[in-house]
Formats: sequence, C-alpha cells, structure tokens
Amino acid sequence: MADAHDVRRLALALPHVVEIDSDGFDFRVGNKGFVWSYPERLPGRPRVIRTDVAVLYVGDEAEKQALLLGEPERFFTTPAYDGLPLVMLRLETVDADRLAELVTDAWRMRAPDELAADLDDPS
Repeated sequence: MADAHDVRRLALALPHVVEIDSDGFDFRVGNKGFVWSYPERLPGRPRVIRTDVAVLYVGDEAEKQALLLGEPERFFTTPAYDGLPLVMLRLETVDADRLAELVTDAWRMRAPDELAADLDDPS
C-alpha cells in the first residue's frame, strides 16, 4: 500500500523535479505538472486536498480509458477532468513498484526532451 510519502520520495528521485508548495503534494518537471494531490470539489463545500489520491498525467485519452476500464478499483476520474489526459489513483491500492512505474511514466510524458534524456543518462 502506497501513500503520499511514497509519491514524494519517487517524484523527487527523478531528475529536474520541483515540488510546489501546497497542502498536499505537487510535482513539476520543466514547469509542467505530472503528479499532484487530488483537489476534491464537492458541490456547496470548500475544496479538500486529498493526499490519499494522486492525480497523474497520462499519455492520451486512450491510455486514460484503458486505466479506468482495466483497473476501476485503482483509477477514477471526475467530470472536471473530462477531455484531459489525467486520472486519479487511489494510493492505497498500489504497491511502491507500481507507483514508481506510474510516476515515472507521468514524468516522461511531461518532461521536455532535453530534460527527459537525463532519466536514462544521469551523467
């Protein structure tokens, strides 16, 4: 079972990552977000930052739908994210290895080419 500490550890281990000050976690590469805490919005109530749920950048709508349909116990979305390549992940449903894969994939999709090369060649 993963948690916000695992997200932080994994994200900060990637090159060129910046953590944005927030009530939860919020990580960027090349000034582009790739994983952050889910800002839950319920009608008539203030926004709540959920550190038990990570918002992850995915490649495209096809990948988003594959995750949502293939693993509905792990991934979900809301109407606010319709048309965006983002999914929400229930952290308690994944282990650290799977979380590392998801965070790294999100990083790769958001990192500019000149920075992405540093993941495979950190020298």
